[in-house]
Amino acid sequence: MKGPARERHDARGLRFALLRSAFNAAVVDGLEAGARAALLESGALEADLEVVTVPGAFELPLGALAAARSGRVAAVVALGAVIRGETDHYEHIAREAAAGLSRVALETGVPVGFGVLTCETEGQARARSSPGEGNKGAEAARAALAMVHVLRELRQGPRRG
Repeated sequence: MKGPARERHDARGLRFALLRSAFNAAVVDGLEAGARAALLESGALEADLEVVTVPGAFELPLGALAAARSGRVAAVVALGAVIRGETDHYEHIAREAAAGLSRVALETGVPVGFGVLTCETEGQARARSSPGEGNKGAEAARAALAMVHVLRELRQGPRRG
């Protein structure tokens, strides 16, 4: 891969906040491992990954806002898992986490990778946080990294041929 597409996968010299929920820790551990591996494969250094733990998915937006406003990171990768239970608590938490994280990106201009699983069962969550191709933590990290580069391109203005 050459040119702009390749550049969007280059994490060298960039710092990232990996924001993780303490709730559903076993699943989130897998998401974090996937995000970490994706960023390291893209050229980030271990020292460029700042891991911050918040209590649950509902708290991810506030943590993301603090990280984005800190000026220390190029992007935030939010990692969590909301698994349906017997009440409608699931819908409220999933909706507010998604809306809050989107708001953080829009208000700060700092990319926020959405690595929050919203699953019916723990089995589904474990499958999406397992090592390999379908790891949603890795996907969220790659999306955040790509957006860092997209925003840089847009801020530079149109390229003249």
